[in-house]
Amino acid sequence: MNQYAKPYLQPYKGKNTRHQCPACGAKNSFTHYLDGNTNEIINNKVGRCDRVSKCGYHYPPKQFFIDNPTYSRDEARLVSNYKSNPKPVTPPLPMGTINFSYVQNSKSVKSNLLRFLCEFMTIEQIQPSCELYALGATKSSEVIFWQIDINGNVRTGKIMQYNPKTGHRIKHESNAIDWVHNKLKKSGILPENFNLQQCFFGEHLLTLNPDKNVAIVESEKSAFIASVFMPDYVWLAAGNLNGLPIEKCKVLANRTVILFPDLGAFDKWTLKATEIQKKINCKIAVSTHLEKVATKEDRDKGLDIADFIIKQKTPKQTNHPIKGQWSPVIETLGLKPTHYLLIDKLQYEASIKT
Repeated sequence: MNQYAKPYLQPYKGKNTRHQCPACGAKNSFTHYLDGNTNEIINNKVGRCDRVSKCGYHYPPKQFFIDNPTYSRDEARLVSNYKSNPKPVTPPLPMGTINFSYVQNSKSVKSNLLRFLCEFMTIEQIQPSCELYALGATKSSEVIFWQIDINGNVRTGKIMQYNPKTGHRIKHESNAIDWVHNKLKKSGILPENFNLQQCFFGEHLLTLNPDKNVAIVESEKSAFIASVFMPDYVWLAAGNLNGLPIEKCKVLANRTVILFPDLGAFDKWTLKATEIQKKINCKIAVSTHLEKVATKEDRDKGLDIADFIIKQKTPKQTNHPIKGQWSPVIETLGLKPTHYLLIDKLQYEASIKT
């Protein structure tokens, strides 16, 4: 019996490998599934739109073959092959790790992201979170968000550039993110078969804070900012919208967890929370606060909790703070009253700077 390789998403090799989405019509946003044997496109509609939040189109090969049983005898056999003719299982490679010396050597506050944050916070306020998350920087002022797991293993580091004036991410032409493990592979320090297994950004803080509740956001930037203003929680970043796989979430066992999805991701993370709670022994809830206070413009922009903090943090006055100005913000985020004094203090210091 012929063996069939499982279809796979077309790897990114430039704009020619990304196509117009058949659902939303966006150009260079659609990834085709390729036949595992011929490496050819299965069908122009079989694939996934990269605009997960704004489109979400996904038509996998299995469903396509079910919908089109006479499409091709050989291709139709791919459906049953998923279960009846799997590829021989090869032992997985050991999890790849990076020497902690790279974290130590990268330690720096001289990134463009921190330059932006210093517009409304002092370095004394930022420094503790820099230490907790082991934030680093490159010679080009890119920030390095290290992924250090619950056992202290360094998995990799995400390298991102930000505009120091707006705090917005500057994307490369390929829209790619740089990674420390890729750079070390290119330099020959790590092997080509380095087995990357990502963990939460901030995961190592779970060990250091066994009694704190856990808050999870999508982006590393948001976790860092929230940790400065709301230190009563252990703030983790999933890394992306799909960054909550069960295997990764096993470190949340026996913890109380609150998910803070970006606007537009509430439904997906709510479903994910249900799945996590069924498979992992933890208490998990999804915050509804942003959904309640967001405007249409906020939703169109897909803002997150950090964006709301930043919108509120800039003092509107130049001479003195308005006491309690932050209170409505704290209430909408569902935080404890103990944070009122902290926010008032930060606001006062920010107003002095202006």
